[in-house]
Parts: sequence; structure tokens; C-alpha cells
Amino acid sequence: MNALIEQSSKTYHERMMKWIDISLEEGVRFFVTSLGNPRWVVERVEKLGGVVYHDVTERKWAMKGRDAGVHGLIAVNSEAGGHAGPRDPRRLYDEIADLGLPLVCAGGVSDAITFRAALDIGYAGVQMGTRLIATTECTAHHDYKQAIVAATANDIVLTERLTGVPVAVIRNEYVSRIGTKAGPIARWMLRGRKTKHWMRTIYALTSLRKLKHSLKTAGGRDDYWQAGRSVAAIDGVLPVAEVIRRMTSSGALPA
Repeated sequence: MNALIEQSSKTYHERMMKWIDISLEEGVRFFVTSLGNPRWVVERVEKLGGVVYHDVTERKWAMKGRDAGVHGLIAVNSEAGGHAGPRDPRRLYDEIADLGLPLVCAGGVSDAITFRAALDIGYAGVQMGTRLIATTECTAHHDYKQAIVAATANDIVLTERLTGVPVAVIRNEYVSRIGTKAGPIARWMLRGRKTKHWMRTIYALTSLRKLKHSLKTAGGRDDYWQAGRSVAAIDGVLPVAEVIRRMTSSGALPA
């Protein structure tokens, strides 16, 4: 389960606690947390033998995750889709490798070559988002999948207009129209200690509504598609089993 745990409101936090508990009741034992202190998730999950990995983009967040007791770190780098980090895969690894936790590379992996490159750096594994959206099992709209197949690395841009922080998306008509920089009022609110939570909530609700629309009815004027620079190596929509087969049967895995 992917749990966004930022405490933007008491109502949201209580809802997330409920979702975590329901997930545990249903047998989920692997959780990925982001945008908050994961200690309370760790405390809940560990009691039932579960594992928590935490999304990080730089050392200070990695240290907070470690101090909160997480079992591993998802190292979100500059190649990732969605909320990408500022560091490239190797620099991010070098920055947090000494913290004593398993590191998972998130961003830039979509084929055997990039998979092997991540393992050679020292990562324990990889997290693939963009590649697995362009699969037959994924419920994303056909237009979203085809946009990933058609895109090049140069088509991936960062926009602040969706959540208030840079999000990696495929450049299309809608993204070009709204621009990539937050407006002056939004920037002012995002700098405030209290107002930043209000602004992020506004962005999040608007972004979620548009993302749900794009997943189901892609192709309209107000659609955007999150994706990372790994689109460069994606040349078709494939079954998940075929994606894994290609990555593991071409010598990508260590002997």
C-alpha cells in the first residue's frame, strides 16, 4: 500500500489511519510511505510483521525515515515520474548509502539495461511506475499508455501547477497551456508555515480530480499524464509478465 501521510488536515490523517488498519486486516504487509513522518505507520505495521519503506529524495529525509524506524528507503531520483527528486540515481545513492538500509531505485528504469545499471550502482532493487502503466493489466486509459509509448525523454517536463512542487509529466497541450510555474499567490501561500498546507490541499484535490479523469477518459483538453524519463526505452504496451521476462532473461540479473 502506498500511503501519503502528510498531515494536511486532521480529517485526512484519521482517514489514512483507517486505511492502514483496513489494509492490515486484509493481509497487506508491505507499505510505502511518503510526505510525512512514518513512525506511526511503522508502529502499527511492525506489530503484525509488516514492512515499511519510505520515499526520499535527499539525505535529510532519508535520515528522518531511518530515525522513524523504516525498514528500507525508496530513493526517488530526477528520472522519476510524478514527484521526482533533484538528484540523479548515482548521486542519490552515494548520498544515503551509508545509512544502513536497503535502497530501492525509483526513476529511470524500464528495461534490462537500466535495471542492470541500477543494480550495478548498488541498489537492492527498483521501483517501476512509468513502465508498468504501459502494460495490458494496468487500468489506465489507452491514450495514457500510448502517450508513454510515443514520448521521448525530452517530452518530460516538471510542472508546479499540479501540486505546488515539481511533478514530472508528459508535455502536451494542457501542460503547455497551464505552464510549469506556480502563480504568485500560490507561491506566497506555499512559503507560509500554515498556508502551505491549505495550498497543497487545494492543489491535491484539483490534481486528484484531473488525474482520475485522465485515467478513465484520457484525450480531453484538461488531461495530463505523469511519467518519468524512462519513456525513452518504452516502445510498446506489454503484459507485465513480458516486461519482467525481458528484464530478467537478458543477463540483467547478477550471476
